[in-house]
Amino acid sequence: MNRRDLLKSLATVPVLGAVLYGWHKKKQAVELMKKAMHSEISLSAYNPVIEKEVATGKKLRIGIIGAGSRGSALLKGAGFVPPETIDSWKEDAVKDKNNTRYEEYLEQEDLNVELVAVCDIFESYAERAMKAGANIFREGSNGKMGNTPKRYRTYQELLADDNIDAVIIGTPDHWHGTITIAAAKAGKHVYCEKPMTWTVPETYEVVKAVQENNVVFQLGHQNRQNESYFKAKEAIEKGIIGKVNLIEVTTNRNSPGGAWVYDIHPDANEQTIDWEQFIGPAPKHEFSLERFFRWRCWWDYSTGLSGDLFTHDYDAMNQILGLGIPNSAVSSGGVYHYKDGRTVPDVLQSVFEYPEKDLSLVYSASLASNKHRGRTIMAHDGYMDVGGELKVFADKGSTKYKQQIEDGLINPEIPIYSYVPGQEHVDAITSPTEKYFAQRGLLYSYHKGKRLSTTHLHIKDWIDAIRTGRKATCNENRGFEEAITAHMGTIAYREQRKVFWDADKQKIV
Repeated sequence: MNRRDLLKSLATVPVLGAVLYGWHKKKQAVELMKKAMHSEISLSAYNPVIEKEVATGKKLRIGIIGAGSRGSALLKGAGFVPPETIDSWKEDAVKDKNNTRYEEYLEQEDLNVELVAVCDIFESYAERAMKAGANIFREGSNGKMGNTPKRYRTYQELLADDNIDAVIIGTPDHWHGTITIAAAKAGKHVYCEKPMTWTVPETYEVVKAVQENNVVFQLGHQNRQNESYFKAKEAIEKGIIGKVNLIEVTTNRNSPGGAWVYDIHPDANEQTIDWEQFIGPAPKHEFSLERFFRWRCWWDYSTGLSGDLFTHDYDAMNQILGLGIPNSAVSSGGVYHYKDGRTVPDVLQSVFEYPEKDLSLVYSASLASNKHRGRTIMAHDGYMDVGGELKVFADKGSTKYKQQIEDGLINPEIPIYSYVPGQEHVDAITSPTEKYFAQRGLLYSYHKGKRLSTTHLHIKDWIDAIRTGRKATCNENRGFEEAITAHMGTIAYREQRKVFWDADKQKIV
């Protein structure tokens, strides 16, 4: 007996039949409402970078400046991985069939670029990047290799090479602005890891250098390639949750790696590291392996929680809501857990006010707690949780959904819309830091059931922009908004005062 026949039969039982038939009709109404909601947020809201352009035309010649942990991830996104890494991927795939890293890497689009130059001040990092650049056939240690990139000892020498079209900058924060400005003046297109600048004055100079020299600039916020954000943006523009009034974004991590206490490389010493070049524009300090590998812990080289982690969340919200620069910022916090000599806080709270938009953006962070929080956008009629996936809920006090809630068609505890790309699990994510980034959509996105590296898509966007002459999605203008906002949060913390943005004078006061 099928469900329809069963319901017809039960309908002959006066009380029970009426209850079950009513339940069935209500269930149908709920399903129709959900379908309507899903159709309102169209399936066309996907990342345009995935299918928009192809890597045709002349092969672009790129160089990398700073090839450490993040630099090597950027090289992977561009298509260059050392043969030893591929060896380990193959071994892992034999042990665990769910480990698909090598398979996914082989499926990664060939961007038609060549790594011709490497500059790093640590010998081991430079050698690893050179091996990656030669591994153009994406094979292991016994595979065929291509030409080895040229090694440069200084970024100035690399930028003077006319054989280079574009550069990837993966250095510590205190070098971002300096090298970006020099690269733009040398006519090189620039992909710079976030944050855009270490100091406020550099921020203006970066924009000026990029625009005056007509180069394509991309700031390294790979979360811009997460399809959940495109869905969230469309939902807000269509008024699904009403007018936004409060945004809460958070960082919670609870491991040494999550707090930037990275391992020290066994080959690192005063002979293998160019310490003077590392210091550069920072205050002078005696040689220190801790400072070299854990530089994010000191203001001398870092932008702290505001510049290093909050910027991910800010850029996501700026992409979805077009926030721009806030009117004001206040911050508090301190070094509450990691008493290891660091100067940047491991707990931070910042509030950014947007009175012209009638909303506040609140950032809260702890590097000594794994309590999951995430990103939430709140409005009168609903709220949404945004990360690697998207969930939209109706608010109990909603005006828009009042009748549906009263009729039982909407349960405020259950999403009225959800977008969950990809599999239920994330393959080959092992460390707490990797899991943190994966949950927030910073490692992978999904399209038509296929898992794609967001870093690869972000570099593809930059390469496509160079070839077509358009601006990259996280260009110097978006970078300026990010940098000024993060600097406002940092200044408010360090000077223990409320800071303001003077939009007319374009300056922080």
